[in-house]
This record gives sequence, structure tokens and C-alpha cells, in this order.
Amino acid sequence: MDQLEFLLLQFLVPDNAARKAAEEQIRKLSKDSQIVPALLHHIRTAQAPNVRQLAAVLLRKKVTGHWMRLPAEAKNSAKSILLESVTADPVQPVRRASANVVSVIAKHAVPAGEWPELLPFLFQCSKSAQEDHREVALILFSSLTETIGDVLRPHFSTLQSVFVAGLNDQQSTRVRVAALKAVGALVGYIQTEEEVIMFRELIAPILNVSRSCLESGDEDVAILAFEIFDELVESPAPLLGPTIPVIVQFALEVCSNKSLESNTRYQAIQIVSWLAKYKPKTLVKHKLVTPILTVMCPILAEPDARHSEDEVSSDRAAAEVLDTMAMSLPKKHVFPPILQFAVNNFQNPDPNWREAAVMSLGVISEGCYEVMKSKLVGVLTLVLEALKDSEQLVRGAASFALGQFAEHLQPEIVEHYERVLPCIFTVLSDPVPEVQEKAYYALAAFCENLKEEILPYLGQLMERLLEALQSHRRDLQETCMSAIGSAAAAAESSFIPYTERVLQILQNFMISTKDEDLPVRARATELVGIVGLAVGKGVIEPVLPNFIEAAIAGFALDFSELREYSHGFFSNVAEILEEGLVPYLPRLVPLALASCNLDDGTALDFDDSGDEADMANGLGGLSSDDEDESDNKRVRNISVRTGVLDEKAAATQALGLFALHTKKAFMPYMEDCLKVLKKHAGYFHEDVRLQAMIALQHLLTATQATFPTQNNHISPETKHVLDTVMDIYLRALNEDDDKDTVSQVCSSIVDVIKSVPLEAVQQYIVKLSEATLMLLRQEAVCQQTGDTDGEGDDDDLEHDDILMDAATDLLPAMASCMGGSFEPIFRQLFEPLMKFATHSRPPNDRTMAVACVAEVAKEIRQEITPYIDTVMPIALKELSSPEPTNRRNAAYCVGELCLHGGETAKLYYMSILTALHPLFTDRETDNGVRDNAAGAVARMIKANAQAIPLSQVLPALVGVLPLKEDIEESESVYGSLCGLIFASHPDILQLIPQLVPIFAQTVASEEVKPEVKSLIGQAVNQLCLAYREQMQGLLSALPPHEASALGAVMGQH
Repeated sequence: MDQLEFLLLQFLVPDNAARKAAEEQIRKLSKDSQIVPALLHHIRTAQAPNVRQLAAVLLRKKVTGHWMRLPAEAKNSAKSILLESVTADPVQPVRRASANVVSVIAKHAVPAGEWPELLPFLFQCSKSAQEDHREVALILFSSLTETIGDVLRPHFSTLQSVFVAGLNDQQSTRVRVAALKAVGALVGYIQTEEEVIMFRELIAPILNVSRSCLESGDEDVAILAFEIFDELVESPAPLLGPTIPVIVQFALEVCSNKSLESNTRYQAIQIVSWLAKYKPKTLVKHKLVTPILTVMCPILAEPDARHSEDEVSSDRAAAEVLDTMAMSLPKKHVFPPILQFAVNNFQNPDPNWREAAVMSLGVISEGCYEVMKSKLVGVLTLVLEALKDSEQLVRGAASFALGQFAEHLQPEIVEHYERVLPCIFTVLSDPVPEVQEKAYYALAAFCENLKEEILPYLGQLMERLLEALQSHRRDLQETCMSAIGSAAAAAESSFIPYTERVLQILQNFMISTKDEDLPVRARATELVGIVGLAVGKGVIEPVLPNFIEAAIAGFALDFSELREYSHGFFSNVAEILEEGLVPYLPRLVPLALASCNLDDGTALDFDDSGDEADMANGLGGLSSDDEDESDNKRVRNISVRTGVLDEKAAATQALGLFALHTKKAFMPYMEDCLKVLKKHAGYFHEDVRLQAMIALQHLLTATQATFPTQNNHISPETKHVLDTVMDIYLRALNEDDDKDTVSQVCSSIVDVIKSVPLEAVQQYIVKLSEATLMLLRQEAVCQQTGDTDGEGDDDDLEHDDILMDAATDLLPAMASCMGGSFEPIFRQLFEPLMKFATHSRPPNDRTMAVACVAEVAKEIRQEITPYIDTVMPIALKELSSPEPTNRRNAAYCVGELCLHGGETAKLYYMSILTALHPLFTDRETDNGVRDNAAGAVARMIKANAQAIPLSQVLPALVGVLPLKEDIEESESVYGSLCGLIFASHPDILQLIPQLVPIFAQTVASEEVKPEVKSLIGQAVNQLCLAYREQMQGLLSALPPHEASALGAVMGQH
């Protein structure tokens, strides 16, 4: 050890060879525990500060491995020397390096009771008159809290007072910064109510420090405070509580202060965004939504002042806040202020404000889609007017907003195609390329949901798209391909005249190997599959082999996006060719599996780069200025190659579709695919999990087709896959935190239950019902916002409609396989289900609950009787709802309750008929509602015709026939009418002249089931036997094709 000082000096010289030699010698010496006292000696006695610092840095690295083997005397000496260095060394970097060693040793010594004097020493330092002592005490408290926070828990109240004093230290910015960081370290350890209350007392000093630093220009310190608030927002403990309003006020002050640095304002805006995401109840409870929007909307109007692409502009950050608020908060609080902002400013003389007005509507359209649909005419008029604006930024914003409307305001937006498409066509010729590209995006999004409506515009549209596709702007080419795909999907066979030319252009893109062309090649590959699906197998099959080979060849180019879109192409090819894909499976399945098994590039950046890295970087690398350093490796950052995630999701989807469309031929790959899908079902990213859930169902479908159920028993092969799939699905219901994934799992379970006999899923029913109960109570993992700070009324917070619709579908699915034995389970689910039907709930909630009860009643039949007195009054009230969907479902529900409810339901007959009557008049404009009302009356007739005044009811019923929209009601409606005919009921016989043409139109329809047509044929035959002459006249008056169709079904009997 005698040569250690020389080696330390050698390590600091610029000569690389000398440094490497010193490094090697130090590494050898470090294996001996005597390195600890030797380094301590140099920390204490070396003349050069950089040698003392280097000795401390090396000791931090090496002390852990030797500490337990040191004698007590050596340990005590080490602790004494280090505390002396921490407080007495005249050079700050040395003091900081020694403090880091203290932290490392304390991690082991304090919990073992070997350093009882440390904490009193630090508390004493925190009260010292010397700035350095106060700072180092806080630095060490911060480090110790991170490493042994639980051991320090009994001292939290004392620590709190130390931190408050540090935050209020008026003499030293360094002490205030150290105190801020120490507070941040404490966040993760706060658990008890007492600790929460104690911690909240730190919020005001943190805000005071931040304000003071902003006033003095120390914005970096204020940013530290925002980073702490970030952690507080995400903490499971309700740390913010009543302090949230003052935090929001401070953040809004910073947001709106244009004199501050962009990064400072961005951090403040981010706090607001996090609060909207994680504390929505609290923002509503404290009436903070409008104040936030009042600040954020004007920020949208700020010009982009970024100095580089890496910066996030304030206007973009504010747009993200609006998007988050629209997604997380009740729409009744978000939409009205933003709509008012848009209306007030879309004619503002300043184009930035006009842009903001239009942009705000586009940004919130996903979250506020339901309420925006009801105001669609007004907002659409505003946006279309903005497309004509003289300023390019306003036209660009309007094109973006229109694209967002097209994506999220379906299907209502499509009804306005005659207004929208000509406006978009105009902007496609915009002289500004950026506006053009956004217009093509809007066009692609709008066309995606069109059907035959696109046909009058198809020629003009394709002319523009093909012209743009052959431009030299790659960004425009990609957007055009998306639009062509949407147009093809909408036009279907009408796209055939354009197919050859489009494919020729795409073929040229698919042979390019230049790096800069690969994104466009990827889009072209995808588009071939979309066009193929649109025009059909007969048109595309002859040319597909060349495109398949080109797509396979693209895998050699090692470009993730190209592989992603190629998997999407193969998925479409599977749907087109079905069994014709089988020859390609030996090549395509390995490609998909290879993508699924790719390293996703998740990078863990640890805070310990090792001795070699430190030494190679000299004092720059060895500096202990960053007090976050520790001997234990802590994850500092996670980065993910998102392109690989998209590739994995696309490959997962492809595997499922290969199985679905090739079935038996896919069986050799089944186990390898199950293994991958099991892994992906627990993947960290929700996009991959979602595709895995869908693919698992497809694998089960393929297995069932290959090994069919016999004698109501599934095959062993199917049972193996079913058990695997159901185990994964149930785990997802209970553990997955993504609503879309859980929604998909619910839908898949519904399909699975319907596809197998009860005995195959009986073992899962209890767990499934328990998971369903959690979803209905909105207590599932995926439904938690983490907002423990707010205690608002749950009715005031909206849930995910798609998730709850999927969850409530589970009830009738279980009922369908269990029949009446489902009733005890339904009894447990009924109360939480009916909470959605209370008057305070929005219309979509109420109709969801009513429809669910109706479907359950259909399956459990008379077992629904105990629930009728609760449900019937709700359904009767819904019959007068202003929402057509609510009226439809209510009519269906009262019909099912009457059909199965016996004497209990009979008590409501007159009330039902009174409530249904308006639905049979001209006041009802929705055909679906009329059809369901007809179905309700038909079920009442079937259940208890004697309880109905048929002479009054039948004319009204027949007057709304034939059914026009809900053809599924045919069985009930025509079944009941035929039943009355078979019974020769006098009230129905009077209506024969009206009924015969209705029957003829019904049997001529391709949508009506054969069994319904057969029943009508029998009824008309009976009428012909009883009333030959009258019937001959009625039949001869029918249109030829209807007479022919009716004659055909009559001839079957």
C-alpha cells in the first residue's frame, strides 16, 4: 500500500499509458481489505485536493466489499476520518465525495446499530452556522433516505423540521437546493396518515423556495420543485391533498409567465397535465378545471419559439394538457369552456388565436367525442370556415382538426360528407406543403369510414391521390397511401378500375432498398394488402405472389418499420387467401416469431458505470458532485425502441390471423405460438398485450375447427388451448391496467363462452363472475386513477364506455351457457349493475344497464321475475328518453320482462302499452325504435294475449310493419302474428288485407331467417284454406317478385 499515493497521482496525469498502468495496480490492491485504511489515510493527509477526492471516490467503490471484514477499531477510525472530512475539508468536491462514502457505509452500519452517533451528528450539522455543514447534512439525509428510508422512519418528524429549516434558509441557495432534493428522496417512504400530514407541511416552503428562485433567476431550482411535485402526483399515498389548489395556482403562474425559460414553463405545464391524469377527482372537487383551461387555451395561441427540434413548445405542451383533461375529466366541465374559447377567437384578428381556436377543438375531440357529436353542426361549421382562412397556420390547424373529427366523431361525421369532402379537395391544392399534408391526413381519416358515399367523388379523389403519390415528397407519399387505402376500403369493388395502376406504382416502391425510401416502401407494402381486401380475392390473387416475395425480401433490409408493415400485409393476405396461405406458412410463421422474440431494446441506465469508466474519464468521471451516486445500482432511466414494440404487435396479430384462416395447417406451429403469446400477454406495453389477447382467441378458434366438439365434449387439444387462454384472460381481468386490453379480453371471453359447452368453462365461472363484479364496481386495476387525494362523487366521473359495454356483455354470455342456474350469480351482480341505471347517470350508462338486464332475462327466463319490480319502472321511464338507443333498449327490455315475468310482469301491461304508444306514431322518427316497440308488443301477446286489448293494439302494430331496421325482431313479431292466425283470433283476421303484403315483403327480404319465412308460409296457407277467394285477390295484387317469394315458402308446406 506504500505506493498508493504515487498510483493516485499517476492516475491523474494526462498520459494514458501511465493511467492504465496505475489503474491496473489499483485494481490489484483493491482486493486487499487494507485498501480501506490506506485510502482513508490519503483522504485525510494528501496535499492535493484532487488526490483526496479521488481517494474518496475509489473508497466509495470499494468499501462495501471489505466493510464487514474490518475490525471494529478500523471501522471506528473510518467513520471518524470521514465525518472530519465531510465537515472540515476546505474543498467542496472533497467534502461531497466523502459524504458519498458516509452514505455507502451508513447503508450497512446504521441498520446494524454500528453508527449510533451519525444521525445526532447530522442533526447538529444541519443547525450549524456554516453553510457547508448545513448543506452536507441535507445531502447525507437525502442519500440516507434513499438507501435506508425505513430505518429512518422513527426520525421522520425530526427530518421534517430539518427540511423545513433548509427550505427556509435565507442565507444559502445551496442549502435550499439540498433541502429540495432531500424532500424528493423522502416521498417514496411516506405511508401513514401521520406521515402524510407531516409531509404536506413541506409543500408551502417548497413553493416559497420556488417563487424566490424564480424571482432571482434561479429557474433550475424551481424545476427541481416541479420534479418533486411530479413524484408527489404519482405517489399512491395522498400526499398532496388540500395543497393541490396552491400547487395548481403556482403552476399556472409559471405557465403564463412568458419571461421564463421555455423548459421552466414546460415543467409547470407538465404538472398540470399529470394532475389531470392522476388526480381528476381532486381538480373537479376544488373547481380547478375552468381556471386551468383559462390559462391553457391562450398558451395555445403562442407562436412556436423553439430554438431546436428537441425543445417542446409551450403551445404543444398546452395542447397535451387539453387532450389529457378531455380524456380524464368529466366532459361537462371540459367541453363548454373550450367551445366558448373557440367561438370567441375563431375570427380573432391575430391568426395565432384563430389557429388556437380551431386546434383546441381538434385536440379534445377524442376525449369529448360524445358531447361533441351533439354539437357537431356548429363545430364543423367553424372548422370548415377555418379551412378557407388566409393564413396557412389556421388552414393547417383546421385540416388537423377535421382529421381528428373524422377519427373520433364517428359515425355522425360521415353524414356531413357532402359538406366536408369538397372543402378538403380545395385544400389539397394549398400552396403550402405542410397544409397540403394535413389536408391529405384529413382526407384519409374521413374516407376510412365512408362506404358508398365515396363513389361520386372517387374519380376526382383518385386523380388527386395518384398525382400526389408520384411526387417526390416522401411525407406526402406516405399520407397519400393512407388516403388511397381508406378510399379502397370504402369503395370496395368500385375501386377495381384503379387497382392495376395503383399496384404498378406500389411495385416500384417495394423494390427500393435505399434507407431514405424504406418508410415509403413500408407503407406501400401495407397498402397492397388493403387494396387486395377491398377488391377481393378474384382480382388480387393472380398478382399477389410477386408482392409476397417482395415483402419477404424486405426482411433482409433490417428496418423495423418495414417488418412491422410487412406483418400487417401478411395479415391481410391471410384474410384474402385463407387456405391459400398454407404454402407460405413455413416462411411467414418463422418471420413473425422472430419479430416477436426480438430484443425490444429496453435500456436500463444504471447509476454505476464501474471503476474502469470512472478511471478512464479522469476526475470528470470520478467527480462526486452528483450526490445521487451510490454503490447500489439504481435505475436512472428506461428507454424503449418503440419501433420494435410496433413490430412485435404487428407480428403477434399476424400469428393470430394465420391460425384463424389456415386452421388445421397451422397446428404444427401451435405450441411455439402459444409460448410466445403467453409471454406477450404479460408484456409491459399494452399494444403488444392487446394483440396477444386477440391472437389467443384465434388460436383457440383454429384448434376447435381442427378438433371439433363431439357429443358435447371438447377435444383434449381444445381443452389444452382453452385452459391456457382462459387462465391468461382471467389474470388480465384482475391485473391488467390497460382498459383497451381488458375490454378486448371481455369481448373474447364472451365469444369463447358461446363457442364451447358449459362443462368446458364451468370451472372458470366463479372467478369470471368475481372479476365481473370488480369491473361493475369500477374497482378493477384498469379502472383505478390513483386519485386518493380526491373524494368526489363517483357519479361525476365518467368511465370508459367501451370497457363497461364489454364488461356488461359478460353477464348475458354467462347466462347463455348456464340458463336459470346463472340467477344466484346475477343476484350478486345486480345491485352494482343497476347503479348505472340511476337518473343521475348519463344516457349511455342507463341504456347499457337496461340492455344487459334484457339480455340476461332472455337467457334465464322466469328466473328474472324477482328483478322485475326494480327494472320495469326504469325501463318504462327510458321509453321516453330523447336518445333513440335508450328507447330501443327499453322497448326490448320491457318485452323480455313481459315474456318471462308471468303474473309479476302482467301488472305493468297497461303502463307499458301507454308508454309504448308514442313509439307507434309519427312522433317517432327512428325505425329501429319502432321495430323494437313492435317486438315488445309481440312478446306481450305471446306471453299473455288475454291481458291485451288486441282490437286496439293490433292495428297499431301492423301499421309499423314490415320491420325496417332491426330485422332480428322478425321471429318475435311475425311469430306472434302467425300464432294469432293459427288460433283464428278474430282481431287478427280483420287485418288480413294489410298483413298479406307485409308477409310478402318480409319473405322477399334476404335478411329474414328461413324459419321465419317458413312460419309465414304456413300461416298464409292456413288463410288460403279458410278464405280462398279473398286471399286469391290479395295474392294476385302483389308485385311479381314478392308473389313469387311468398309462393315459394307456401309451397314448402
